Amino acid sequence: MDTIITSKILLTSALPMLTALLVMFSGKKPNLRESWSVIGSILTFLSVLSLLPHILAGGTYEFTLATLYPGVNIKFHLDGLGIIFAGTASFLWILASFYCIGYMRGLDEHAQTRFYVCYAVAVGAAMGAAFAGSLFTLYLFYEIVSIFTYPLVAHHQDAEGYAGAKKYIVYLMFTSKAFLLPAMVIIYMQCGTLDFCYTGIVNGIFPAGANHVLVAVSYFLCLFGFAKAGIMPFHNWLPSAMVAPTPVSALLHAVVVVKVGVFSICRVMLSVYGVQILHNLNLGIITAYFVSFTIITASIIALSKSNLKARLAYSTISQLSYIILGVAMLTPSGITGGLIHIANHAFSKITLFFCAGAIFVATGKKDIKEMGGLGRRMPLTMIAFGIASLSMIGVPPSSGFVTKWFLALGAMELKSVGLLVVLLVSSLLNAGYFVPVFLKAFFGKELPEDASMSGSLENNRLIMFMVVPLLITAAISMILGIYPDLFLNIIHVMVGA
Repeated sequence: MDTIITSKILLTSALPMLTALLVMFSGKKPNLRESWSVIGSILTFLSVLSLLPHILAGGTYEFTLATLYPGVNIKFHLDGLGIIFAGTASFLWILASFYCIGYMRGLDEHAQTRFYVCYAVAVGAAMGAAFAGSLFTLYLFYEIVSIFTYPLVAHHQDAEGYAGAKKYIVYLMFTSKAFLLPAMVIIYMQCGTLDFCYTGIVNGIFPAGANHVLVAVSYFLCLFGFAKAGIMPFHNWLPSAMVAPTPVSALLHAVVVVKVGVFSICRVMLSVYGVQILHNLNLGIITAYFVSFTIITASIIALSKSNLKARLAYSTISQLSYIILGVAMLTPSGITGGLIHIANHAFSKITLFFCAGAIFVATGKKDIKEMGGLGRRMPLTMIAFGIASLSMIGVPPSSGFVTKWFLALGAMELKSVGLLVVLLVSSLLNAGYFVPVFLKAFFGKELPEDASMSGSLENNRLIMFMVVPLLITAAISMILGIYPDLFLNIIHVMVGA
């Protein structure tokens, strides 16, 4: 049984890496190169899916690959939280693989082999983070994600691309070294191990006599050390990374990078510290109000942005903090709302970035002010944008509504009027920066140079490679609102345990 468990987890983690190798060796044959990307993504998702029944039954997968020092292990452990992240990332990789074909060929982008290789390795590192059974293992894969997404951010290799990529890597590498490494030292000195707690989310790994000041210090070092979560003030790398091609933006904002950040914070909160110690030291409620500042401030900044990708970037910063807010409530409903938003946000936000990329490839437009009448020429794209926007706002029956329903229940369980107000105000701000884009596209006046054009822009074969995936992700973001049972069952098994 141990051998089967080991092989399943190693296979799932290794498939994206193997895909990257096959893509590399097929670089001179574009059709074969892209086929490997699609095949690898499908096999990775099926491998994750094969692990699901055991998790739903309340089981876990666990094995130690190597012990570097007593209590410092390269260890793998898969539970409900891990499979939500791994399943979401691997499924969206399938759709992103098709989308990339239309985008990269549609713009005749250079260095496409390097692009697909780094894309696959980044997804593979995300799988490793999802399966991490210790803080040390999580840290290793977290850093691999940073290293292999740097070439993706700098893809255009111009001054703007290098500047954005420099800020990206400096922010993420500085915070991980300056904050995470000291936090790991403090945790090890207090606990004698960096392995996660596997007996539920209540107790964590700290002994009863742990120094409360050191516990609090290490906690905040972890909170800011995982800067991929985009918590202010360590968020500015994220808008700067928008110089990357749109499929990379989708990878950054929906599938891998930011999700590794919030996943890591959730994992540390629940499996290192535990609900009890966070509650006893009031660290949960402090975190909830701290990230509420990010939620509101980022939403206000998004209102001021007319560049579509920039507006989506600040929306991401705001929406990510919903995940941390829910877990920080330390109530069953709050934790449920936070964890389910890992998937709900992923499907909705990748739809929005897919739409932005399709618009750019078809029209060359990036500014919302130039998109008047676009809905009449790209109706499928803009309808998908509207559906995903409803989810971000939290309108029923979208998946975003499920998130905000549980977050509101969590705030009521906590008897916190302040957090309820944050949820209400942020939803109004969400509507304030998403609804005008949709209204402009369908009811706005066309620019003079566009008024003479006629016909759909979505008939092009390469554009359809982009439109079909975004329609699928938009539909799923609605389906997950109507039938959220799968993710709720996984979370309830974990929270109940």
